[in-house]
Amino acid sequence: MKLHQLKPAEGAKTPKTRKGRGTASGLGKTAGRGHDGQKSRSGGKVRVGFEGGQMPLARRLPKRGFTNKRFKTVYAIVNVEQLNVFEEGTEINEAVLVEAGIVKNKYDGIKILGRGEINVPLTVVADKISKSAIEKIQAAGGKAEVV
Repeated sequence: MKLHQLKPAEGAKTPKTRKGRGTASGLGKTAGRGHDGQKSRSGGKVRVGFEGGQMPLARRLPKRGFTNKRFKTVYAIVNVEQLNVFEEGTEINEAVLVEAGIVKNKYDGIKILGRGEINVPLTVVADKISKSAIEKIQAAGGKAEVV
């Protein structure tokens, strides 16, 4: 298949419907808006969460407690199996992982997890390292350091 042979799927391109252009168009008079009411008027919208004047659910429910969602520590996750791309004896840190494209955003730090196998001896320096990851790194002949 070549670029000039591409065509949209059958029924994907439909002609634009012109509303309010006479009864013969099928969308004349009320133009598909029905008769009367707020939504039939121009600019007639209802804001998000509006329940027709009834006390909205968000205001009826009690608000209690604390959430640390705004202050939560979020780590960029790297699994041990992803470290096999590096050469023997390389020191793996944040800068190396970003340069290699393994970590896109650093967030609040980097955490190494133990999924997969590692068969290259490396020195891994990260903000957090799981126990299983430390075991696998050391079993491969490398070192794991928590900063």
